[in-house]
Amino acid sequence: MEIRQLRYFLTVAEELHFGRAAERLHIVQSAVSQQLRRLERELGTELFARSTRSVRLTEAGHRLLPYAREMLALQARAREALDELRAERAATVRLGTSSGLGARLDAVLAAFARTAGRDRLELVTGGTDERLAKVRAGDLDATLLRGERPGPGLEFLPLWQDALMAALPAGHPLAARETVELSALAGLPLRISPPTRNPALYDLVLRSCRAAGHEPVLGPEFTNAQDTLAAIGYATPSWTVFYAPHADQLPVPGVVFRPLRDPEPLMRTYLAVRPGPPGPGLRALIDACNAAAGADTP
Repeated sequence: MEIRQLRYFLTVAEELHFGRAAERLHIVQSAVSQQLRRLERELGTELFARSTRSVRLTEAGHRLLPYAREMLALQARAREALDELRAERAATVRLGTSSGLGARLDAVLAAFARTAGRDRLELVTGGTDERLAKVRAGDLDATLLRGERPGPGLEFLPLWQDALMAALPAGHPLAARETVELSALAGLPLRISPPTRNPALYDLVLRSCRAAGHEPVLGPEFTNAQDTLAAIGYATPSWTVFYAPHADQLPVPGVVFRPLRDPEPLMRTYLAVRPGPPGPGLRALIDACNAAAGADTP
């Protein structure tokens, strides 16, 4: 039993005339008759009593009629649901994010909400390589990225720069300073993610320490913010770095955050997108990112 056959059956039942039914269906009358004969053979009963002068429903036709209407209504509702889903997907911009964006991400979301109309923003987390692969494949419209990752099939739009702050034990002598010179951290173990997990941050911190005249002493790896900060605050003295917009949202007992200087490490954030003219939703996202980037520009 096919939906098409039920549609033909219902149209003939309403018209009680094969010619008028064919006109409504925009097909030839012979096609209507052929499909209804096939339906009757499948069901093993006649649905219409035909004569040269009239067409009327048989008892079997009357029994089938409400079910045919219900099945066609269900098909219509299913189509509507899928059409709605396609419309929602077309109006949804999928943005890859990572931890540590802090107030920057809040600013992007607020700017997008102001300017994007009915478009929605869906946030997707994941590792850097995973997010970049999804942008290349079209599963993400864009991803925010700390540090540029040159590679084929992507464009990197520069956004903002964020300073790094040192997370120190609150009882350490350096915690009394308003800012901390990188040279003063020589000898204090540094807890940082390895280059395999966060190459951009690892390279920036080590390059800045070397510019300050020392090779950092690497302590235990940075695992996650909660555990690493707890260890810094209450275990063997050590230090790590957080992006300033993230540090501002992390009041942790036993730990203080201090700006770094001489030199001041700055990390650039990019928006990675596929090459080509952006659609309206992605254009709204790019504008929102630029607005967030310019919010603290003098």
